[in-house]
Formats: sequence, structure tokens, C-alpha cells
Amino acid sequence: MSSEKVLNYTPAFKSFLDTSFFHELSRLKLDVLKLDSTCQPLVVDLDLQNIPKSANQVPLFLTNRSFQEHSNRSGNEVPIQGKIFNFNVLDEFKNLDKQQFLYQRALECWEEGLKDINKCVFFVIISFADLKRYRYYYWLGVPCFRRPSSTVVHVRLEPNSAELCARYQKWFDINYSKWVCILDEDNNIVNYDKDIIEKTKVLAVRDTSTVENVPSAITKNFLSVLQHDVPSLIGLRLLIIRQNGGSFALNVTFVPGNPQLSSGNPDMKVSGWEKNMQGKLAPRVVDLSSLLDPLKIADQSVDLNLKLMKWRIVPDLNLDVIKNTKVLLLGAGTLGCYVSRALMAWGVRKITFVDNGTVSYSNPVRQALYNFDDCGKSKADIAAASLKRIFPLVNATGVELSIPMIGHKLVDEEAQHEDFDRLRTLIREHDVVFLLVDSRESRWLPSLLSNMEKKIVINAALGFDSYLVMRHGNRDEDPSKRLGCYFCHDVVAPTDSLTDRTLDQMCTVTRPGVAMMASSLAVELMTSLLQCKNSGSETTVLGEVPHQIRGFLYNFSTLKLETPAYEHCPACSPKVIEAFTDSGWQFVKKALENPLYLEEISGLSIIKQEVELLGDDVFEWEDDKFDEIV
Repeated sequence: MSSEKVLNYTPAFKSFLDTSFFHELSRLKLDVLKLDSTCQPLVVDLDLQNIPKSANQVPLFLTNRSFQEHSNRSGNEVPIQGKIFNFNVLDEFKNLDKQQFLYQRALECWEEGLKDINKCVFFVIISFADLKRYRYYYWLGVPCFRRPSSTVVHVRLEPNSAELCARYQKWFDINYSKWVCILDEDNNIVNYDKDIIEKTKVLAVRDTSTVENVPSAITKNFLSVLQHDVPSLIGLRLLIIRQNGGSFALNVTFVPGNPQLSSGNPDMKVSGWEKNMQGKLAPRVVDLSSLLDPLKIADQSVDLNLKLMKWRIVPDLNLDVIKNTKVLLLGAGTLGCYVSRALMAWGVRKITFVDNGTVSYSNPVRQALYNFDDCGKSKADIAAASLKRIFPLVNATGVELSIPMIGHKLVDEEAQHEDFDRLRTLIREHDVVFLLVDSRESRWLPSLLSNMEKKIVINAALGFDSYLVMRHGNRDEDPSKRLGCYFCHDVVAPTDSLTDRTLDQMCTVTRPGVAMMASSLAVELMTSLLQCKNSGSETTVLGEVPHQIRGFLYNFSTLKLETPAYEHCPACSPKVIEAFTDSGWQFVKKALENPLYLEEISGLSIIKQEVELLGDDVFEWEDDKFDEIV
């Protein structure tokens, strides 16, 4: 018994895109593709034996591994190549001429098939990734084409073709990369050859459909190539081979149309766009915002803002060196709060606060990390906790510590020695040290220790309507070119400026905007400096790297200054470094209790004597003339 009818087809595949596929697409978009919408290759291994019973087609299962070539496949997996075109703008995705796009891919598939008939199976995905809302628009297409104005009719073979099909199935199990094979004149199964099939007229096709006696639409591709290769062929035996059972054989007769199909023929009939879940020819939309880890979303969103800067404006910007920098903030007051926020905006993940104070009632309005309920609590701990509430992935730590201050006599030597050791350890563990404390003498020891440990030091200091932001020189620099530190202008050692202060001196009296301006400039100075391969460079991808920035709100002016290291500096001069290297804490102890000792070590005492002698020479008064003036 046989029945003659037009050959029908089922869709080639049914797509399943795993969450890991979208994760990897997001990563590629951020780190590799950026604004490039060039197609990217994909590969999928089809499992043709373990097909769900409810499926009418083989699942095309895409994961993060689909973006990379992989060879560890089992015998029942068949590789299929594809491409993804990810658009930068949703309107570009929507307005794309989908039929023309698929037609162009079909031509590519056709041309590859003329070289090797096994390569005319191909899939394509067009997509748009909304990385802010984690919505993904995509549409799978499998280009399926046939010769224009030609019809295929068939006569179903007798049921005893099952044994014949089983023989071909074994061949496909071994030759997993092949989609078609033929029978030669000696009744052997061999690879496709147009000269042989012209004589034997037997073609076996690997099938991806599960519908009884209905092949998948990719069969049209093989038959079209066959018609092109053997235009005189009118009929053949077509074996539809399924690895999970259900193979069948057909007698196929071609009703000829155009005698030849060229790669540029505009009449080629192309189909293959997948229907969505509603059964309509339309894209699919996947919303993963509720499935993705909120921390992962936050992490990628923070990176997105920075990488947009890199893509569009500064392609050579090294974001990783900023992200991986460990920053120590000495002071968790107004400057410390604003500096930490700017650091997070630049992607810094490791921030440590050092402070020994508590939040007072006057702090929250100026210090951005505190609120009214925090009053009376440790500044360092609350600042770190606030950063984690803002961005949970930041590694923020608070350390309660009193920085030993020069000019302040030791009260509890054991405790202060311990604070000294902890401070030195913290400086060693970090890459950049910000001096943001509110007194001059509290900056001396961190400046000395940071110089000893060869760390980047960024200093910010405030006046009423002025500010200073500077970077300290490093002792690894050429001595003739070494930049000065915060104390290189001093002609006396820093001393106690806190005892017996009046009310107006107990707080930093400054215009509210000054701290924000200084904090921003301090962080920008750090990020520019980190782009230098050599810290002595004056220009980076972000522009100039000044030594000092002095701002004045009185006339809204800014000065860029540069001062060399001072050979008698009480904090960074070679003699001070040598004395500290030799004696360590004992040197610090003497300097803390007696600033004059530091002046002697650094040579400032000699300079002071010379200045006094110079003054005596200039201001010599004759007694008689003085009497006349009086």
C-alpha cells in the first residue's frame, strides 16, 4: 500500500536557552563585545537519542558553553554551528528586516552546502540584551530553503524498510559530524558524492523531527543541494534516519521548476524563524531580573557605568587596576565619607576606615555615611557598615585606632605602641593611603610609615574656603626629581595644635562644599596616578597628574603646583628615614614626646639657627637712631 502526497516538514529545532547562556552573553557584552555588534560564533551539541517524548523536534539547548568550541562530546551528540547577532539598541533589533536577514543567512548556508553538503545545517540568533533591567530579546532562526517553483511528491515505502534504516543509523552513530550519506554501487554506505548518487539514487538524511513519517525542514536544504549537483535527477530513495527510533524511507519524485539555482537567485524560498510560546512568528522575551542574584546584578551594573566610559571615551583606561586597589582611609569624617563614596563609584572594592571617634550630633548633616540614629557609635564601624548597605559587595572594614601624634606626650606607652604596630600593619596591607584626619600632627606618622612602605599617599586638607589635595613623593623616585610631601614646606617640626583650643578651633570650620570638592579631586588624583606605569609620569590616559591642587572659593580659582622634596623634611627626608630604620618605635617615641628631637635629626634646627643669624644681620639697630624714632 502506498499513498502519494506533497512532502511536508516540521520545524528543525526547538530552542531552549539556559540562564547561563544569558550570563555569558552579559559578560561578553561588558568585557568583549562592548559596542561591537559583529556576529559571534556559537556551537551546540545535539543529543539525538534523549529527546523528550512530548517534543516534536530535537531541543537546541544553548548554555554558556555554546560560546566556546568544545570537543568532549559523546557518540550520540551531533555538533551544529551557529551565530549570534547582538544589537546595541532595541529599535535596531525590532526594525531589522527579519526575512531579508534570514535570506542572507540562507545564501551563506547554501554556498557552504555547495562546498560540503553537511554544512548546510546552521542556526542564527538575533538578540538585544537590556543589561540594566536584565531583559533579553531573542529570536532563533534555522535557514531552510528550497528551489523555486519545484514540488516534491513521495510514495511511502513498505514497512520492511526498518531493517535498511537501522543499517544507516549505525553509520550515523559512528560518523557523528555527518548529516547525510549515500549508497554506492557496491551497496556500501559512503559519504556524499554527487557522481555516485547520480547512479545509485539513494540518499540518507539525519533527521531532527519526532513526528511520525514527517521529516524536519532541514531536509529541504539537502534536497536543494542535491538538485543543484545532479540537475538530471528526477527521483530517488530518501531515508529519514532518527537515532531515537522512528526512521522511515520515502520514494521521492521531483517536479522540476527552474533548471538551476544560483547563490544569488532572489526567488529562493526561505523559512525558518521559530514561533514564540504563543505560536506566533515573533521574538521571545526573557526577564531574568527576579532570577539573577541581586548582588550579581549590582556588581554588573556598577561595572557597566565604568565600562561605558571605557568603551566610548577612554579605550585604554585600566579599570582592573582601580578595582583591585586596596585603599586605607585615615579619618572617617567629612573627607573620609565623601572619598569613600567616590572610590566606590570608581569600582574600588577594598576600603578600610581608621578612626577613633564617635558620631556626634553635628556630623550627619555634613558626613554622608551617618544619620541621626548613629550618634554615639564608632565612626569607623558605622562608615564601613554604611558602605555595605549601599553596595553589599564592597569589602569595607572599620578599625578603631588612635594615631600616635607628634608633640603629644605618651600617656599609655604600651597602648600607643600597639596602635603604632597596627597602623604600620594596615599601611603594609593596603596600596593607597588617604590622609584625611583633622590635625597636622596626626598626619606625620602615617606620612613617615607610608614612605617607608613605598605606598601611594593622597593628602587632603581643608581651610575655611580653601583646600589642598596632593600626592606625596616616593623614596623610590630619582632624588633629583622626587616630589615633596605634606611636611616638605615646614621649617619646624609639627607639634601639638589641639590642646587648649577654643570652641571655634575644636571643629573644622569650613564651607560645606569644600570637603566634597577636595574629596572628589583626591580620588580623581588617585585614579589618574594608578594609570601610570611609572608613578613619576605627568600624563596618563585620563590626562595630567599634578603634584598639588590648591583651590580657593573666595575667587573660585584653582592652582596646580609642584614642589620638590625637601632635604630637611621632618617626615620624608633621608635622615629621618634612616633614623626610623635604625630605631623603629624608639625613634617614634622620642619624636612624639619632643618635636625638637625630630628637628635635630632632620637638620631643621640648623636651618632655624641660620635663619636667626640672618635676622640678626638684617635687623641691627643703632641705639641713638632708635631713640630718635621713638
